[in-house]
Amino acid sequence: MSTVEQPCYTLINLPSDVEVPNEVALRQDLEKGDVRTKTEALKKVIHLILSGEKLPPGFLMTIIRFVLPLQDHTVKKLLLVFWEIVPKTFPDGRLLQEMILVCDAYRKDLQHPNEFIRGSTLRFLCKLKEPELLEPLMPAIRACLEHRHSYVRRNAVLAIFQIYKNFDFLIPDAPDLIFELLQGEQDMSTKRNAFMMLIHAHQERALEYLSSCIDQASTFASVRYEAAGTLVTLSSAPTAIRAAASCYIDLIVKEADNNVKLIVLDRLIALREHPAHEKVLQELVMDILRVLGATDLEVRKKTLDLALDLVTSRSVEELILVLKKEVSKTHNVIEHENSGKYRQLLVRTLHSVCMKFPDVSLQVIPVLMEFLSDTNELAATDVLVFVREAIQKFPNFRAQIIQNLLESFPTIRSVAVHRAALWILGEYAATADDIQSVMTQIRQSLGELPIVESELKKKAGEETDADQLAEVIAPTAHVQKLVTADGTYATQSAFSAVPGGGSGVGGSRKEKEPPPLRKYVMKGEFYIAATLATTLAKLSLRYRTLITDTKKINRFAAEAMLIMASILHLGKSGLSASAMTNDVAERIQVCLQVLAADSPMMSDVFIRSSRQALDNMLKAKTDMEDQQRKSALNKKRGLLVQPDDPISFQQLLARNELGDKEDIFELSLTQAVGSKKPEGADLSSSKLSKVLQLTGFSDPVYAEAYVNVNQYDIVLDVLIVNQTSDTLQNCTLELATLGDLKLVEKPSPLVLAPHDFCNIKASVKVSSTENGIIFGNIVYDVTGAASDRNVVVLNDIHIDIMDYIVPASCTDTEFRQLWADLAWENKVWGRLPRSNQVQKGFVMVKLTLFNHFFVFHKVSVNTNITELRGFLEHLIQSTNMRCLTPSKALSGDCGFMAANLYAKSIFGEDALANLSIEKPLNKPDGPVVGHIRIRAKSQGMALSLGEKIRTSQKVTKPAPSEKSGSVSAA
Repeated sequence: MSTVEQPCYTLINLPSDVEVPNEVALRQDLEKGDVRTKTEALKKVIHLILSGEKLPPGFLMTIIRFVLPLQDHTVKKLLLVFWEIVPKTFPDGRLLQEMILVCDAYRKDLQHPNEFIRGSTLRFLCKLKEPELLEPLMPAIRACLEHRHSYVRRNAVLAIFQIYKNFDFLIPDAPDLIFELLQGEQDMSTKRNAFMMLIHAHQERALEYLSSCIDQASTFASVRYEAAGTLVTLSSAPTAIRAAASCYIDLIVKEADNNVKLIVLDRLIALREHPAHEKVLQELVMDILRVLGATDLEVRKKTLDLALDLVTSRSVEELILVLKKEVSKTHNVIEHENSGKYRQLLVRTLHSVCMKFPDVSLQVIPVLMEFLSDTNELAATDVLVFVREAIQKFPNFRAQIIQNLLESFPTIRSVAVHRAALWILGEYAATADDIQSVMTQIRQSLGELPIVESELKKKAGEETDADQLAEVIAPTAHVQKLVTADGTYATQSAFSAVPGGGSGVGGSRKEKEPPPLRKYVMKGEFYIAATLATTLAKLSLRYRTLITDTKKINRFAAEAMLIMASILHLGKSGLSASAMTNDVAERIQVCLQVLAADSPMMSDVFIRSSRQALDNMLKAKTDMEDQQRKSALNKKRGLLVQPDDPISFQQLLARNELGDKEDIFELSLTQAVGSKKPEGADLSSSKLSKVLQLTGFSDPVYAEAYVNVNQYDIVLDVLIVNQTSDTLQNCTLELATLGDLKLVEKPSPLVLAPHDFCNIKASVKVSSTENGIIFGNIVYDVTGAASDRNVVVLNDIHIDIMDYIVPASCTDTEFRQLWADLAWENKVWGRLPRSNQVQKGFVMVKLTLFNHFFVFHKVSVNTNITELRGFLEHLIQSTNMRCLTPSKALSGDCGFMAANLYAKSIFGEDALANLSIEKPLNKPDGPVVGHIRIRAKSQGMALSLGEKIRTSQKVTKPAPSEKSGSVSAA
């Protein structure tokens, strides 16, 4: 280039439709405007300078007089940009006279009491290239090395480094100055900057400092982490594993960064995969539980899972004590989202421990019963799930569990917990005393019967029988003697001491809260009424087998029928907030008929069949857990060496005979030094399988890209080949993105010789789980050509959502909770029946946001899968989701299937799907029909997953020789 251009420091986008500001208006705003007006005017001046405009004479002095003295932080940051880009010299290279005033202003900023202003000014000085401006500021820069705040010291080191590198005569003793700073500095970032300066400016001083602190390297967290990993690689001795595990635990406890905790915790979990290492880690269970002191929920979850896998009969008692202590801690903290989830984790861990070691159940059950009164419904529900399983599997503990549950029953606050507790009490109350105790609790929780008559009396202002009874008892109530200020005695009755005002029985009656079961049914929550009716029917039928007195049996049955009839009457009376549904009413009527008919067959259904169904469900759950445990154990055993396996000597074997039993350390070392080349590499696992062609072979520039999808970013390695005989100048790869993708940096222009090639790497940041598109073109100039720039358009690169989704698992309760919480729903219909509104062979995608916002979309679909199970397996394989429905529930052939699918993204987002399909009645051999409902955390994820499912249904037709019912590959 013939002319020398000014260096470009800063790039600021300026819209093309912005009007060029007037010089007079700008000067007026800078001189007489307020702070906000001056800020906007200064931004316009910066845009003008970056656009190549020259400042008018005297304009620089206007900014110095009216803008530079301002103390506003935004103005000061803009001034840093302004002084960076504004010309500071005359055309002959002499410094402008106005810059002396600017230099004095920044000397004052370097002495400003605000550390942010000092640090920002020091960062600005790193970019100055005029030694005349820097020389008067050197004493102030030196003084910043002794500032109390690390932000100032850190930037002072950077400023001295840049000044010494460009103008070493301004501060010749900079290496000695920084070396002295390093000796007493405590801030790690400041020490890093200072050490980096010594490496580039004075390596002897850097080596001297390194030799003085090499003994302290063992205390650095990163050094200890690498040392522990190296120790595990080099040795499998128990002492080495114990030392490495102890180091990992200590790092997790002491490090404050949650990301560091998770990384080190994953390494600790990886140690457990080796059977010999697992025995050593079992001795460190109590040390591992120290990690529970962390506040991050994910760290606690992984810690509890690891401790649960490592606990043995020798350490289970200590584990229970620690978990009980953690449970007590959760009761004394401020309620927030993570505390409730942590309680739920503790409950599930105690549940698993009790199932694994039944002897400790009696110690755990009283502690867990305290959660029934908790406001967190999830933890209380998990407690009852544990109680249900424990009372079924451990008959010896049933009496104790029933007693604890009866004691905790009045403190329950949630309708779902009350419903589950009623079912357990009705199913397992086996003695006459327990049955009477349950009935007493039910009567107390319902209040006065009949409910309708008592409620009508309250509305009419009449006193009910319960109120009259209270008035009779009032004179004999407990009376407390109090001493007044003058020494005389005063009396206070328990019935007159009503908090919040109101005296006597009347005030107590107005503020008295109704009993829990009565409150539920008055609010219209009649689902618990169906559970209550079933519980009363079971209690009455079992009471008949325990008592021979006919009067007691009839009295108990009459009381149960009175309760059911009263609730049934309330549901139809209109006094409740909502009417009773027909299903609940029918259930109560069935229970009434069972008690009235006294049929042995119905007694067997209520007493025996119900418990047998629960037993079958728990057995299926246990079988599934045992199967998963066996598969994991077999996977571990597959890594072991059998006694009759040959011993592999690396020196005596060919390179291709090492197999899976080779020394990993030796293999890594061989690959690192490059003495081994892969032979017969699989093409599908190489980079060639991930190469995408971006241009055609006949294009002047050929391009192809290797797409490497990492966890949070995508790296594009683009090969560009010049297929012409011309030299391509300013050859630039221009990329753009659609979706939640962001190009990190713009690739630099290149010069390509004739028939030359080069590789360009571009990084794209991924911020969410949804489909994205990367598109762009290659722009270049040809030497000597008079035409415009040449453009080659590239093929689009589609980023698939499947790259970010991994199978995950959760319990049925968690799935239902997530299904209710997640907002975005995408409904994909498999094949719709022919009708006037919907044509055959169409898929309907319905997007639902729970504020009554609906979006409908129709696309055609073609599927020939005729087997229900085959369609499910094909869907799981295509979407990378996991089926949560047990295999036994999917077994058999009944013509329809319902299954739940679950997956998680690498960003922690949940994706749920519910499959409902069936075989058409009129075409038994035809394709399956039904729909798939998808719910996800974000709209993009729901739509992308729905699109993936829609396209994956387009399977190839099977060959004519195959059976019509086979499932073709996608």
